[in-house]
Amino acid sequence: MPPVDRHNPIRAASSESTCNLLEFFREYPDDETCLGYIWRERFSPDGEHARCDRCATERVFRRYETAQKRPAWYCQTCGFRIHPLKGTIFEGSSTSLQLWFFAMYLIASTRCGVSAKQLERELGVTYKTAWRMFNLIRNQLMSQDGDDPLSGEVEADEAWIGGKMRETEKRAAARAEKRTGAARSGPYVKKRQTVFGMVERGGRAKATIVPSRYGYTLRSQIREAVELGSTIYTDDYYGYNGVELVYQHHRINHSARVYVSGDIHTQTIEGFFGLFKNAIRGVHHGVSPKWLQGYCNEYAWRWNRRHEPQRIFRDLLSAAAR
Repeated sequence: MPPVDRHNPIRAASSESTCNLLEFFREYPDDETCLGYIWRERFSPDGEHARCDRCATERVFRRYETAQKRPAWYCQTCGFRIHPLKGTIFEGSSTSLQLWFFAMYLIASTRCGVSAKQLERELGVTYKTAWRMFNLIRNQLMSQDGDDPLSGEVEADEAWIGGKMRETEKRAAARAEKRTGAARSGPYVKKRQTVFGMVERGGRAKATIVPSRYGYTLRSQIREAVELGSTIYTDDYYGYNGVELVYQHHRINHSARVYVSGDIHTQTIEGFFGLFKNAIRGVHHGVSPKWLQGYCNEYAWRWNRRHEPQRIFRDLLSAAAR
């Protein structure tokens, strides 16, 4: 017999997770348990006492069943009501809180993320509901961490998001070129979004959609996001000319196929973009410009927790209960 009890499965000590599937359902078995978690996290650590704004002091609160579907706790002294879901991503949603929590668990359990279509299949909801849930989780809970500037050794690079030209687009460009006589070939023909990324070596990442790859735009982004006195590492793209006037600036000559020279390289930010592009291509298969910044936020948020993957689910729950 194996040295484990199949009737009482436990998580292996080597697991990076702090909550496997069975533990999740033991901890959050129903909607009421999830609601109690929100109530304790937001208002009442002991589940009974909370501050009453009408009494201006801490009072005992109780929950009663009422004709209203909206959950509320009532002050036992004056009847003041507290709605624990007000101001959260759960407000106004008819979807079970347990499904919301399970959606966050699924999102946190994968390194490359999941799609709204996958959430639809796992949760048994409509695609519209799954998309709304994921959109709220991504844009309200997985925002990039704080406005504190990056510091120390910072690598910067830009990337196009939007894929290569399809054959139909190439043919359309060729017809336009033949009709007008103006050259319309090359990478600039296809409309693509530019994402500018910066990452501290061993630290945080930031990714932002920018309107162009012009030098003024890139230098402005660096000045806004990087603390003075930091060291900037970039490739040899001419748009970074002038960064050395403000920061200590090192460049690696990619045009000469040089990618590492001692400590001078941009491998870290390229690693971030590699994960981001693979996720867009392999998980989501495509992202519209309207929502691209939300995806940038999500993968920067994931990157910032790459050394502590067990934090992701708990961080999502804590952010949802704020």
